Amino acid sequence: MWFILFWGVVLIGLFAIGGFFMFRKFLKVFPKEDGKSTLDWEEHYVNESLHLWNHEAKGLLNELVTPVPELFRDVAKQKIASKIGQIALEDQAKTIEFDHIIKGYILATPKRDHNFLRKKLTEMEVDMQPYEHLFV
Repeated sequence: MWFILFWGVVLIGLFAIGGFFMFRKFLKVFPKEDGKSTLDWEEHYVNESLHLWNHEAKGLLNELVTPVPELFRDVAKQKIASKIGQIALEDQAKTIEFDHIIKGYILATPKRDHNFLRKKLTEMEVDMQPYEHLFV
């Protein structure tokens, strides 16, 4: 009897966790006031800025997402790349520069992960002084 009760609790817990993440994904697909969802805007900025990326910028982006667990790395890279593309397009840049990458990385990272972000930037010997206002 205890065995069945234990597995029943475990299965309900796992279903609840899976449902939570599926619901979060559903909310990102749900259209906003402008008719486009968060994922639509991410895809738009990535596609519009694709020609601005060079090998150095792609390498730096890959280096920045290394602390993210491999299971979530592609999603994180998509979100960060879209924010970087948005910043570059707003600046009307010819190519994506180091400054765009660092700004997009900071703005796309959730506030709860800013400690990990600071640690990674410190490891890469990036001067964070010009970007402190973005951590708010």
